Amino acid sequence: MSISQGIHDYSRGYATQLDDEDPLKQLRKEFIIPTKADLKSKKLTSPAASNSESGDQNCIYFCGNSLGLQPRRTSERITSHLTSWAKKGVYGHFKEHVDSPLPPYLHVDDVAAELMAPLVGALPEEVAVMQTLTANLHLMMASFYRPTRSKYKIILEGKAFPSDHYAVESQIRHHGIDPQDAMVLIEPEIPGSATISTSHILSTITKNASSTALIILPGVQYYTGQYLDIERITAHAHSLDLIIGWDLAHAVGNVPVQLHAWQVDFAAWCNYKYVNSGPGAIGGLFVHSKHGQVDLSAATDGKVGFRPRLSGWWGGDKAIRFEMGNKFVPIPGAAGFQLSNPSALDTTAVIASLEIFKLTTMGELREKSVALTKYLEDLLLHMPFAENRKEDGLPYRIITPSNTAERGAQLSLLLKPGLLEGVMQILEEAGVVVDERRPDVIRVAPAPLYNTFAEVWDFVHIFIDACFKVESGPRKGDQEVIALQGQDAQGWGQIK
Repeated sequence: MSISQGIHDYSRGYATQLDDEDPLKQLRKEFIIPTKADLKSKKLTSPAASNSESGDQNCIYFCGNSLGLQPRRTSERITSHLTSWAKKGVYGHFKEHVDSPLPPYLHVDDVAAELMAPLVGALPEEVAVMQTLTANLHLMMASFYRPTRSKYKIILEGKAFPSDHYAVESQIRHHGIDPQDAMVLIEPEIPGSATISTSHILSTITKNASSTALIILPGVQYYTGQYLDIERITAHAHSLDLIIGWDLAHAVGNVPVQLHAWQVDFAAWCNYKYVNSGPGAIGGLFVHSKHGQVDLSAATDGKVGFRPRLSGWWGGDKAIRFEMGNKFVPIPGAAGFQLSNPSALDTTAVIASLEIFKLTTMGELREKSVALTKYLEDLLLHMPFAENRKEDGLPYRIITPSNTAERGAQLSLLLKPGLLEGVMQILEEAGVVVDERRPDVIRVAPAPLYNTFAEVWDFVHIFIDACFKVESGPRKGDQEVIALQGQDAQGWGQIK
C-alpha cells in the first residue's frame, strides 16, 4: 500500500488493488455508509436500502473532519443502555449485567476514559470523557490561566476556530483585562500563505514569553489541515516556563499524539469528528499527571492540596461522593476536573466507537491515512485526466502542507474565485459529501477507518470534471460524463 514515491498507474484498477491489499479493509464494515438515495431522500424512511452492499449506491463520504459516520454497534450499545434504564431504573447506576457489554452508569465515564487514553498517548487517569470542547477549554483556562500584572497574555493562532477565539477573549475579559492587549495572534509570516511554520510559532512565543500567562494552539488546524509539531512547540514553551494547552478537535482519532510523553499540560477535544460518536457528542479532556495530583491529607483537613479549578460533584472522590459532605476532595487526575454526572447515553455512544479503535492502532490508521492523502494529492496534481484538460493551470490548489508529516487526513483545496457554489452543487448531485469554507475552500478528508482508495479515485474524477465544467460554463456540444463510478481513466468522458 506504499505510494510514497508517487504513482505511475492512474487507472481505477490500481485503486481497487490498493483496497484489496489494505490490511484495515474490514473496518469499513463497522460503519453505516449512507447511500446516494439516502442523501437525496426527503424522508428518513426512504425505500432505498441504507448502506447497500452495491458499491455504486454508496455515497462518497469525505467529511469525517466535520462529522464522522455512525458505527453499526452504536445502536446496539445504546439499545442495551436504554434496556438497562427501562428495566433497572436507578439500580442501573450500580448493577452489572452478564448479558450487557456496558458498565453501570456510575463507572461509564471511567471505562470511556480507559478506551480513549491510547488515542491520545495518555495514562488512563490523565483522561476524562466529559462536557464539550469549548466548555472543557473554559474549565482548563479557569485552572491554568492565572494572569498577573506582568504576565497576562494568551497566545493563540490567528485563524483559530471561532469558538476557541471567543472562549479566550471571554476569559481575558472575565479577569478585567483588555483582549486587544492580551491576545497574541500568530499569523502566517508569509503574506498569502495559509500555513504557519514551526519556527515562526517558536519565535512568536519567545518574543512574548515575558508577558505571557498561557498558550493554546490547535493540534491540527481546522481550515488548512496542518498538523502542528506538538512535541517541539510544547518543549519550547516549557523551556520558557510557560503553560501550554492544545485543542485536539481535528487531531484525536486522526493523527498519533503522545500527550503524556510530550509533557503537554492540558488538551481538550470533541468526539464527533474522527472519533465518530455522533453530533455534539460528549467531549474529552487531558490533564497531565503532574497537574492532577491530590494531597489527600491536606484536602481532607480543609486545605487545598490540589490545583485550583472550578469544582463539581462528579469530580469528587468516589469513596466519599455519596456521603454528601461539603468538603471537596477531587479524584486524582483528569477525572477530578469533572463537574456534573455525565450523560450515560452520550458516553455509551463514545464507547461504541472506541471499541472499533481497539481493533487497530493509531500507528496502523496513520499509515493508511498517509497513503490515502498521498494518493489523493498525486491524483489531483498529476492525473492525466486533468493534465489533458487544463490550459491556464488547474482551477484549484492544495493549501494543506505537502509534507505528509505536517498534515492529517484532510486536504484543503482552494478553488479559483467563483467556482465554489457550482462545484459543490455538482458534488452533492453526484453523492459526494465534503464541506466548504467560503469563499473558496473545499475540505476533503478521507478517513482511514472507512474510506477507500477507489473512493479517492472516483472523487478526483468527479471533482476535476466539476471544476472544469463550472469554470468553462455551458459550451455547445458539451458531453455528459457517463457513470461517475466504476469507470477507467481511458473511458472517462464518453457520450451516453
